[in-house]
Amino acid sequence: MALQILQGPFTVDTYQRLGELGVLREDERVELVAGQVVAMTPIGPAHWSCVNRLTTLFAPLAGPMATLSVQNPLILETHDAPQPDIAVLQPRADGYRAKRPGPADVLLVIEVADSSLVYDRDVKIPRYARAGIPDVWLVDLTGERIEVFRDPVAGTYADVRRAARDAVLSPLRFPNLRIPVADILG
Repeated sequence: MALQILQGPFTVDTYQRLGELGVLREDERVELVAGQVVAMTPIGPAHWSCVNRLTTLFAPLAGPMATLSVQNPLILETHDAPQPDIAVLQPRADGYRAKRPGPADVLLVIEVADSSLVYDRDVKIPRYARAGIPDVWLVDLTGERIEVFRDPVAGTYADVRRAARDAVLSPLRFPNLRIPVADILG
């Protein structure tokens, strides 16, 4: 479970202001979830190498087809700005400088978990469902599988599947992109 470091609730705007005022440092690994500023688990070698592999695998989409956002905030609603490991977004010429990405911009979210699996599955995934994110992958490094969440209905995902190491996945919005689970897990 993530450690709450500031007593909220905070809005996304207040959270951003805490950063501008120096209360939260730019290099501090925190995110806003359910109005609370929570510490993110430290990133170890298995986690960062998986994020690097995912970045490489999804790089062909970058440019005219998508914007690849790596470990950046995603504004879900007034009190939620989680930082998924990968967010594949609708392409925008400004790279989201003028307006932060929100649920309507998201094509796919990927969370990578080793020690954060329960928190990601029980806290963050339901928030993505409530926001209507159509396609979420949870990479379980310890269990060596990927959980795929699709079809958000009434704050939950109606379609939940598990893909083992020998499976191949395709994002909903890019069905021709076939990614072996083994290539993600390493």
